[in-house]
Parts: sequence; C-alpha cells; structure tokens
Amino acid sequence: MEYITFALAKGRLAKKAMEVLGKAGIHCEEMNDPNTRKLIFTDEEHKFKFFLAKAGDVPTYVEYGAADIGIVGKDTILEEGKKLYEVIDFGFGKCRMCVAGPESARELLGSGRRIRVATKYPNIAKDYFTNVLHQTVEIIKLGGSIELAPIVGLSEVIVDIVETGSTLRENGLSVLTEIVPLSARMVVNQVSMKMEQERIQKLIADVRSVIGN
Repeated sequence: MEYITFALAKGRLAKKAMEVLGKAGIHCEEMNDPNTRKLIFTDEEHKFKFFLAKAGDVPTYVEYGAADIGIVGKDTILEEGKKLYEVIDFGFGKCRMCVAGPESARELLGSGRRIRVATKYPNIAKDYFTNVLHQTVEIIKLGGSIELAPIVGLSEVIVDIVETGSTLRENGLSVLTEIVPLSARMVVNQVSMKMEQERIQKLIADVRSVIGN
C-alpha cells in the first residue's frame, strides 16, 4: 500500500489540524516529540506521511504531487492559485480578507480613480479590484506591517487579513469592505484523488463526521 502524504502549514494551524485528524483516527505520534529534528513523520500502521511547510508552499507541494493532501488557510489557496481540489472547510482559523484604510478612503473604492493598494496578497488584491470593483490600481507588495502603508502615505488602502480589527482601530483605520471569509481548508492533489480515490474519500468522510461538515 502506498503512503498518503500530508503537507501541513507550520504553526497553530498544523497543531489544530492534527487535533482534528486525531479525532478522525489519523495520528502521528512522532510529531509529538518537541526535540525532534525530523522533517518527515510517518504512521507506518496506516501508511500516512506528514511534513510541515511554510504556508505559502503547501499548495505547491500538493499541486506537484509531493503531497497528496494539504491543510492550509483559504488566503494562501486563493493567493497561490494552484490547481487543487478543495474538499473540506475545517471552520477554525476564521478571519476575513478585507480592504481597509482611513474612513476618508471609502469613497475611492469603485470610483474609477487609480489608487495604490499595499498588501501581502497581490493576486487576491488585483483580482478583487479588477473583477469586482472594475478599478485600476497600483499594487504595492509589502512583507511587514501593512497598516503602516496608508498612515505614511505609501498607499490609499490596504488588502489584508482581519481577525478582530483592533490593530486597524488603534491606527485610525477601518474595514472598508470585506473581500472573502477565510478559514483552514483541506486540499487534494488532482491525480491523487483519482489514484487513491477510495482511501482519500474515506479519509474525507471521517474528518467531515468529526467536524460536522
């Protein structure tokens, strides 16, 4: 029997995902060792492999078949735009992708005026402004605190993940519009879904029964 390989986004998401998988009977004791330096963990009994990856890399591992299954945030799936089957919404890690900025910038959205948008998610931002607001924008990609951009005049608005909105409020910014709700998702390689259809479909059904999806 071939292994089914999982790629998990590092951090809180991976820990939470393993808790859910555990309830569905998918375990990997090796991953509980805090001192391990292993990169790949195996459950020999059930023929599962697991590895942790940077969130942005998970869809790539899955699309190219290095992993059969990935667990990662919806924001990453949308930004990377890989060819995958999205099969489960875990319902945890909930937040929103939003356009935010000073209240004075609200009138700029959909106005037809060319504006600058700062973001860590250039593909999501471009798609939203082009296809939803039908507005020409200059996308400025940043890696740090996106909230700083409109404050110092680098951009009129930002596109970023919002959980509570407290950071925005503390800096005189607000959510101007919501683009899409986000949460942790399971994705599957398209070839793996066909080749291991029975095992993967059972796995999906077991996880869904646990989360009531």
